[in-house]
Amino acid sequence: MNIPDNLKYTKDHEWVMIEGDTATIGITDFAQNELGDIVFVEVDTVGETLDREETFGSIEAVKTVSDLFMPLDGEVLEFNEELESSPDIINKDPYGEGWIIRIKMADASQADELLGSEQYRKLVGA
Repeated sequence: MNIPDNLKYTKDHEWVMIEGDTATIGITDFAQNELGDIVFVEVDTVGETLDREETFGSIEAVKTVSDLFMPLDGEVLEFNEELESSPDIINKDPYGEGWIIRIKMADASQADELLGSEQYRKLVGA
């Protein structure tokens, strides 16, 4: 299982890459493996400002649908439109081409509350 050290993580199995006041968000390798074949990703919150823990979209696999939660307060700037035609990119490359959204963080200090790679490894038993 791939858990890059340069990212932050949530208990909801999302990863966060912070660059300045922007954060890129996706689901972890663990999450995509648990979900199985991803067939649809819906994000209809672009342009909205959401609080941490609010739902920003959903991800559908063959057997289940899961909500996607904001790891930080912020405005949803962009949705990865490649996922509209190829949602399975998340299965193939969850930390690269399979990113889901980019946000402008409202409070960058919230990132300090996210899990580091070692903490996330313990959470998933890796």
